[in-house]
Parts: sequence; structure tokens; C-alpha cells
Amino acid sequence: MDSSESFDLETVVNSGRLGPSQYLIISICALVAMIDGFDTQCVAFVAPEIANTWHVEPSQFGSVFGAGLLGGMLGAMALGLAGDRFGRKPVLMFSVALFAICSLLTPFATSISNLAALRFVTGLGLGGALPTAISLTSEYTPRRLRATVVALMFCGFPLGAVIGGFAMAKLLPMLGWTSAFYAGGVIPLLLLPLVGIWVPESIRFLALKGDSPAIISILDRMKLVKKWNVELTVETPASIFSLFARGTALGTILLWVTFFFSLMLSYFLLNWIPMLARQEGHSIEEAVVAVAMINLGAIIGCLTLGQLAGRYGQARVIGAGYGLGAFAIVAIGYVGTSSVLLLIFSILAGILTIGAQMCTVALCAGFYRTRLRATGVGWTMGVGRIGAILGPLLGGVLIGAGFTAPAFFLIAGLTSLGAAATVFAMGWFVFRDRSSPAQKPDLRAQIDVFEGLSG
Repeated sequence: MDSSESFDLETVVNSGRLGPSQYLIISICALVAMIDGFDTQCVAFVAPEIANTWHVEPSQFGSVFGAGLLGGMLGAMALGLAGDRFGRKPVLMFSVALFAICSLLTPFATSISNLAALRFVTGLGLGGALPTAISLTSEYTPRRLRATVVALMFCGFPLGAVIGGFAMAKLLPMLGWTSAFYAGGVIPLLLLPLVGIWVPESIRFLALKGDSPAIISILDRMKLVKKWNVELTVETPASIFSLFARGTALGTILLWVTFFFSLMLSYFLLNWIPMLARQEGHSIEEAVVAVAMINLGAIIGCLTLGQLAGRYGQARVIGAGYGLGAFAIVAIGYVGTSSVLLLIFSILAGILTIGAQMCTVALCAGFYRTRLRATGVGWTMGVGRIGAILGPLLGGVLIGAGFTAPAFFLIAGLTSLGAAATVFAMGWFVFRDRSSPAQKPDLRAQIDVFEGLSG
């Protein structure tokens, strides 16, 4: 931009480079995602140990997994709307505090019903944290870099599960299942002051509210204040019905269906692999590491598929990831007692299917405009969590009915094919007629981000 000119706020933010203040915001949001990923997954890590300690059937944990995901669905929807109405930052802090406190209370549960109730309330906080963190990251990133940066930030979610998985594999035999929830409560409480001090309110949200003084303060930190022409267009918060306006309705529906299949698949796998692996004769350490491998694969897949999407198109690459991932998932059902094959097919499933899911999150954030973003992302992830709820519940039904591992993972593979079909449909019916940078990512811009991070 010419230093002698001034521009509207959107141009100032979109045309600038990522500076230290933006990297700090994005990094803290990634830390929130990491903690969210660990807390979401920790109950699956410890479920076999709780089952042994309490002498309950593994199939009863379907209600525990489902309760947490139901809370996540309601939290994503309600707190996503709240983020568009009251601001991203207060909603983010409330969400983190809520799931931290509930996690600390979880070791005091004495029954499956107690555990399910606590996981439900924990899920409310977990569900609200991700949409607001995604929205903040998106709104502090220039448009040309947005899809890549949001995907990189969201890598924190599976990374938290990976780190948590390896840590729990070592700590569970020594400290017991309660240690997972104490860690999941203390760490987010320590993060809250960082959010309060270093993460500002969304600059685009402040623009919608007409808060010029706050915007000037933030732009000054970003060293962009002299570029702004101090003009604002105040808008009213969006409603849910705005998601179905002309130009967004079909994309909204297809995103909802994609996330339904995708989250059904991921929670189907992540919640039940530890239990199934134990039943096949694997140790608790091997079972937990298998889940960690899926999440590690998700990080690799996100980075790899994100780069391929820049060259060959997002819908084509994401759809192919889901489609090919179905075969890796089915193969998990045939590994038997082989620990090596369990880990190989787990990481392949993570690369292809969960990696594709993470790229779909970035796609969703770029699909909606500012006034709709937190609502759009929140409701998309909320509807997706309906599938996430059904996945663990269905797994409990299948295990209770005596389904073998091959049949179990065949059903999981079919859900991955469903996600592939809806992504391909979105590419054909939506992206072909919509030429925004969010749908046609700039490969050069993506390379710039990775070079900047590595430099």
C-alpha cells in the first residue's frame, strides 16, 4: 500500500503482512485449540481404565462420549451466536474457564451418570472455544493467507490430542485416570491470563459495533493505524436465517452435511479405538498411542492437503482425502494383534480423513463474511457434532451387539465416503460459481506463510 494514502479498514487488514501482534494472537488461539483437543480426547484415553476401576461394561461409555459431544454441539451453536453479538474475546474466556473448572471436577465423579453430566457441561465450554478461536484467527489474518493460517492454527487441536496421548500413555500407569482431568483443568486456567492480556477483541467485530477508539488502539499495536481512513460501516449482528440467504444457503447446507459425516467419523474412531484395541489384545499404552497417531496424521494431512489444495483445488483435494481415507479406516479392522499395522493404518487414516476435516474447517471460516463468521462456523461445527454424538453412541450399540472389528471399521469407512461425496458436490455446485479467494487459495501466499513460520 502507498504510505501517503489511507484506506478502509478491510483493505488495511487484508493488504498488510502478518506482524508480531498477529502472530501472538494466532499462537494463543492455537494454544486454546491444543487444550481443547486434549480435553475433548482425554475421556477416550482413560475410558478403559475407568471401566476396569468401576467394573462397568465398555458399551456404557457411549452415553459418556455422547453427553460430552451433545454439550459441544449446544456450546458451538449458542456461544457461536454469542460471539457475533457480544464479542469473540469474552465468549472465548468464558468457554475456556467453563471447561477448565468442569475438568477439575471430573475426578470426583463416582458413576457413569455423574461422569456423563460433567462431560456435558465440559462440552459446552469446549464447543464454544473453537468457533471463537477460529473466528479471531481468521479476522486478524489477511485474506490471501487466511485459509492457510486458520488451518495451521487448527493443527493445535490434534496436536493437543497427540501430546496428551503420549503423556497419558506414560502417566496413566503411574498416576491413574484422574491425572488426565487435573491436567486438563489446570493448564487452561494458566492460559486464561494470556488471553485476557494479549488477545484483543476482533477488530472486524469492533468495526461492526462502530468502536473507533478500540480499533485505533489495536491498529497502533499492528503499526497500521496511519493507513486507516477512520471510516466505519456499522452493521447489526447477523441471525441464523442469514446463513440461508442467497449465495450462502447451498454452501451452508453442504458444509453442515460434510461436517456431520466428518465428525461422526472422527469421534467414532477416536472414542472407540482404545477400547477395541484393548479387546484385540493390545496394551493400554498401544491403544492410546494409536489415537495419538491418528491425531499426528491429522497434522501432517492438514499441511500436505492444504498445499495440494492450492494447486489442484480445495474441493477436489479434500474430497479425495476423505475418499482414500475410507480404505485406511477399513484396514484398521484387519490388523489383529499387530501393533505395527495398527499404528501404520491409524496414521494413514489421520492424514487422509482428519487432515481433510481440518482443511474443511479453514474452508468454512473463509466461506462466511465477518458478520456471519462466528455464527456460521459455530453452527456448522454444532450441526457436525450431531454426527459426533451419533458416532460414539453407534459404536456402543455395535460393540454391545457383538460386531467384530472389521464390520465396525467398515461402517466408519462408509461415513468417510459420505463426506467425500458432499465435498465434491460443494466443489461442483458452489465453488464453481463463487470466485472468492477463500475458495481459490493463492498458492504463493500459502508458501509465504510457511516460509515466514520457518524463518
